[in-house]
Amino acid sequence: MSAIKDSLRQMLAALQDERQALAAIDLDTIMLCANQKSALVGQIASADIAELDDECRGMVEAAHRLNEVNRQTRNLLAANVTARLNMLTGRTDVYRAAPMGAHIARRPA
Repeated sequence: MSAIKDSLRQMLAALQDERQALAAIDLDTIMLCANQKSALVGQIASADIAELDDECRGMVEAAHRLNEVNRQTRNLLAANVTARLNMLTGRTDVYRAAPMGAHIARRPA
């Protein structure tokens, strides 16, 4: 149980660091946090949910909330960057994927 608690504490710290990195738009730290979270998820996933104590369950819920806030923040930042790029370029499709098959030329009949 102690290993899971340590992993959950590390996850909460990584999520807090990620929140600060998002606020500062620090891409290096954002990527570092993403890698940390990915490694920790593997460790935490091995835990049996039924065996977690109340403290661990509280940390899991806090991690879920922080991750959701970070996700929403990331989405707002991405939308803001896209809007600014669109404004600068005068285009609305700067980051829009081409429709399926648009890159395939038709064969002559």
